[in-house]
Amino acid sequence: MATIGVAIPIAEPYGTELQKYRAEFGDPMASSIPTHVTLLPPTEVADEDLAKVDDHLLAVAARFPSFRIRLRGTATFRPISPVVFVPLAEGISSCEVLQSQVRSGPLEIALRFPYHPHVTVAHDLEKDALDRAYDALSEYDCAFDVAAFSRYEHGADGVWRPQRSFPLAG
Repeated sequence: MATIGVAIPIAEPYGTELQKYRAEFGDPMASSIPTHVTLLPPTEVADEDLAKVDDHLLAVAARFPSFRIRLRGTATFRPISPVVFVPLAEGISSCEVLQSQVRSGPLEIALRFPYHPHVTVAHDLEKDALDRAYDALSEYDCAFDVAAFSRYEHGADGVWRPQRSFPLAG
């Protein structure tokens, strides 16, 4: 079995910048999780089904147009979950439609929470660290065009690594 995820990688230099912030806030997962917007949360897939999953993702990407994401400010899922994130100010509906198409066919899964596209910058930290993250990025603002999404695999060492990119061509 492989544990996979599907996500939109955050364009450079913003991906590295937000990952550095995450590390500065003390998040031990900062170096293990590339900066991203989730389309499919961690999901177990049989190794022999990976080719079928990739075919599905290629078909989704082939019919989906590129779009723009703007990240701005901070928000939190507290008190439900100890997470501080940078929310999308543009591109929300495109992410919602894209994730619903990704989570179909061989990747049809139920979500634990309603889908809410975002970029996590602090997770499972003490209240003071979460507050610091919330305040430090309150003025954050960047924008980039999304031309692809990626399938990631969770390694035995706990690191998420991109395995394949799927260019948007719709």
